[in-house]
Amino acid sequence: MNMPYVNVKVAGSLTKEQKEEIAKDIVDSLLRVAKKPKDATYVVFDEVSRENWAVGDKLLA
Repeated sequence: MNMPYVNVKVAGSLTKEQKEEIAKDIVDSLLRVAKKPKDATYVVFDEVSRENWAVGDKLLA
């Protein structure tokens, strides 16, 4: 079985509640659209310090 792996990268941090809601939306979408079971879907959050993230040549911090 193919197990989806979704990596969410954000500048800054998210609350536990925000991560839970985002993960639920991602997992629900994969179930609805691709018929991937929830218990086989991995969602990983990478919270990157804004001083380590740039858009163009400008750091977000």
